[in-house]
Amino acid sequence: MTPEEKLQSLGLSLPDVPTPVANYVPFRLVGDMIYLSGQGPRKPGGYHTGKVGRDVTIEEAYQHARITGLGLLAVAKKAAGDLSRVEVVKVFGMVNAVPEFADHPKVINGCSDLFVEVLGERGRHARSAIGMGSLPNNMTVEIEAIMRIVS
Repeated sequence: MTPEEKLQSLGLSLPDVPTPVANYVPFRLVGDMIYLSGQGPRKPGGYHTGKVGRDVTIEEAYQHARITGLGLLAVAKKAAGDLSRVEVVKVFGMVNAVPEFADHPKVINGCSDLFVEVLGERGRHARSAIGMGSLPNNMTVEIEAIMRIVS
């Protein structure tokens, strides 16, 4: 099953690649490496927002990280032309959380789990999951990734 077929079987579809809101590009292709800019959990009219541990539950934030992962896959497809050619190398996940929140990995698992569900072994990756005092637009999560085009 191709990654696109896997997405369809999960009832998911890739969003449009977002237009940058500042002076950056959605990705840079350097050789066979794709460096993806950070993204947040988009929804119609904006982003999912709030502090995890106060305004947003772990379960909600997990879903927000999953939504963000879909956005990253959309950018990767644009860069590689086909998700079957993509391998995830590293994920850097940031969680907008209250100071005492300590379950950042559980939140970013939303993105990591999606990558493995869609890409199989090529979705497994190195990862960091950290807490932040704030994120742009008060987004619940921001995630960036490094991927590689494989033949």
